Amino acid sequence: MMLTDAYSRRFNYVRLSVTESCNFRCTYCLPDGTDCHSRSGELTLAEIRRLIIAFAKLGAKKVRITGGEPSLRKDLTEIIATCKAVPGIEKVALTTNGYRLKRDAQAWQEAGLDAVNVSVDSLDADTFHLVTGQDKLADILAGIHYAKAIGIKQVKINTVLLKQHNALALPDFLNFVKQQDIALRFIELMRTGDNANFYQHQHLSGASIQQQLLADGWQLNPKARTDGPALEYSHSDYQGKIGLIMPYSKDFCADCNRLRVSSSGQLYLCLFTDTYQDLRSLLQTDDSATLMRFLQQSVQGKAFSHQLTQDYSGSTRHLAQIGG
Repeated sequence: MMLTDAYSRRFNYVRLSVTESCNFRCTYCLPDGTDCHSRSGELTLAEIRRLIIAFAKLGAKKVRITGGEPSLRKDLTEIIATCKAVPGIEKVALTTNGYRLKRDAQAWQEAGLDAVNVSVDSLDADTFHLVTGQDKLADILAGIHYAKAIGIKQVKINTVLLKQHNALALPDFLNFVKQQDIALRFIELMRTGDNANFYQHQHLSGASIQQQLLADGWQLNPKARTDGPALEYSHSDYQGKIGLIMPYSKDFCADCNRLRVSSSGQLYLCLFTDTYQDLRSLLQTDDSATLMRFLQQSVQGKAFSHQLTQDYSGSTRHLAQIGG
């Protein structure tokens, strides 16, 4: 069985937010800090297990655990182990701000973590502090190197493109990946409900970076079946890779393979939808058949594309809401 929508897109990749809370104050996401006053409504470990079992029975192969900041969940190691233990799940990944990476990476790997993406929006300590509200760049970079050293299979860096903060920093990022087998992905800033003014001042297209990479001999790599939306490039002179996530580009949604579930059990068919389906009531028993039918019916209503180019971001207030 496979989750397939009306446009014949197959969904084998689940992005699961486990909390909306975050301990960073990134300018493009939560500049005033987290707005979560209570975390009592977050999915329990048992509910997460039932959810992932149903998705796996419908062909899901990959789970990415996101937030907010997922390491704020005290049971994150157990969540990783639970997802990895589900038959059919081949890859468990984590997106984190890296705050607890050096402390917990060993436990996460032993629980079954295959890949980790770490948000690093600048390699300059002062700029990093300005963007994130945390003076932690050195610690986070140390955590990235530690994750590589202990053998986590894939370690990637996510960098949000910001016109006033890192638009001229491509040489620094290229130098960073020259001698390190790390994939660094530039992500175009996306319009959300809370950042309209910030978006107008800071949005930077990834097209200029793409053109420069191609002009300098970088080659586009083929995608694996559970890969996300990044276009990843490699170069024979560099150990690492450079990726680009450009949601405003033509046909960005044509090969979508991802569905999202919020930390309170709401199914989002798109990051920028204005509706969602509540799965919580279907996660209270181990009978996955009803949940599977609901998921199959729901994906038929998935739109072909987001409407970001029409300046419409749906009900997404900020990227911490359902993990970006």
